[in-house]
Amino acid sequence: MEIYKRFWKKYKLLFILATSCVFFEAVCDLLQPTIMSHIIDNGVRSKNMQTVLSLGLVALFVTLLGAVFAVTRNILASKVSQSFGADLRYELFKKIVSMPISNVDKIESGSLITRMTNDTAQVTQFYNGLMRIFFKAPLTCIGSIILAVSINPKLSIILFIAIGIVAFFIVNSMRMSYARYIKVQRAMDKVNTVIQEYLMGVRLVKAFGRFKDEENRFEAVNEQLSDTNISAQRVISVFSPLMSLTINIGIAVIIYLGSLMFTKKQVQVGQIVAFTNYMTQILGSLMMITNVFNTFVRTKASTERINEILSQKDEELQKSDKVCNFAGKVVFDDVSFAYPNGSGEPVLKNLSFRIEEGETIAVIGPTGSGKSTIAWLLLGFYNATGGAIYIEGKNINTIKKEDLQISVAPQQSMLFSGSVAENILWGNKDASKDELYKSARIAQAKEFIEKMPCGFDSILGQGGVNISGGQKQRISIARAIIKNAKVMILDDCTSALDAITESKIKQGLKELDKKQTILMITQRIGTAMTADKILVLENGEAVGFGTHEDLMKSCGTYSDIYESQIGTDGEKYA
Repeated sequence: MEIYKRFWKKYKLLFILATSCVFFEAVCDLLQPTIMSHIIDNGVRSKNMQTVLSLGLVALFVTLLGAVFAVTRNILASKVSQSFGADLRYELFKKIVSMPISNVDKIESGSLITRMTNDTAQVTQFYNGLMRIFFKAPLTCIGSIILAVSINPKLSIILFIAIGIVAFFIVNSMRMSYARYIKVQRAMDKVNTVIQEYLMGVRLVKAFGRFKDEENRFEAVNEQLSDTNISAQRVISVFSPLMSLTINIGIAVIIYLGSLMFTKKQVQVGQIVAFTNYMTQILGSLMMITNVFNTFVRTKASTERINEILSQKDEELQKSDKVCNFAGKVVFDDVSFAYPNGSGEPVLKNLSFRIEEGETIAVIGPTGSGKSTIAWLLLGFYNATGGAIYIEGKNINTIKKEDLQISVAPQQSMLFSGSVAENILWGNKDASKDELYKSARIAQAKEFIEKMPCGFDSILGQGGVNISGGQKQRISIARAIIKNAKVMILDDCTSALDAITESKIKQGLKELDKKQTILMITQRIGTAMTADKILVLENGEAVGFGTHEDLMKSCGTYSDIYESQIGTDGEKYA
């Protein structure tokens, strides 16, 4: 119910108006059999055409009035439910944006997409049904029972027996459906995850010719979803006909007993017709109530999954310190870290080093030594499991994200749908055109951008699919430059560039603020040699920290890397 409470104040007036229309519509439906009973008993039997015409007009007016209420509640229900759905999706997206990266990793993107789409649609549909049929079904059912009992209490015994049996079926249907619908949503998560992974790696699939493997992988999760859905629907498929059978047997018994009572003049024909109509309305209402409960069961599963996201703590709520006069001084003090959803083995172990304002520090080491993890910790994506990171003397865990004046060009360049200019200005939306061009020039991107059909206004496909890997990296570097942050992280972001282009970018970076601190994560010895100091990592530990000359004398790991690259980058920078 927490989801509905969030938006109750905003939509309660329209919601109450819609449910009021449902009430009056149900009243109009309930009046029909009673009016029909009077037409038969007081008009047709006595051959009084005046009564037939007058009551017929009343029945017509009641039908038209019911139709007006039905149209009104449909319009209101659609407006409220769709607005509610839009608000819920926005709240979910806002929450996902503010969630810690570790929580996003744990839930997985495929599941988050399912909750944003499928689960939200299910809740929206339930909210719509709540104002359209969910209130009408019990009102019609209760009203039909009361009016049927008032017509003939003796025949009502059959009615109560039938309702008791149907209630038993409904309870068992709910009990058996709930667990199955939870499995349906989880199976949907897996399908979305497989689709998303294929679309993200479609080029790799084509390159390795793994179409059949991907088809088999999708077929497995798709069949699991199908089987789970069939299992959930089987419950309804069994219980719904049983409920219809129970009510129809009840109607047959009532007609039979009614005919016996009619011969004994204990009941009139119109009353039997009215009673039968009320039984039919009860049948329809009970079927709707069954659908209501089945929808409720499915919605309950979706609601719990949505609440799991909405109940997550915002990482920003725990951060309150404000950094004044932000410079670029960074300290790693005995930092250890293990990924929350990993094997539990530390990726970084007792790491300590210091970066002064305006320094350029390179981080180098074998693959898997924890180089990129330093960037993620410095950006506040994860909290250190041991030790602490300080910026300007304040623990990074207490600093709000907007106060962290850090830009990053990541290892895997991520571009967004939109123009080239929009992607670069993503780093600083208030930057001028001169700053835009300067950032692109320093990143060695201006020349190829101007050759594109519309220059800086050229549209990029999703993820920058219509440009090369090297062009993506240069746009990503321009985005990091234009932010003009006090600390800039270059996380192996020149891997797709040739040595000459990379050298030009490094020369261009010298045009930036002399007080800007630059952290370069790299696997190229030539890139590392241009830094003021070099941090050497191996198996998550610092095995060296100093200048190139110092490390060549004191650090075996560094000298091994240098030797391995002689004749390529190392030879050029030696």
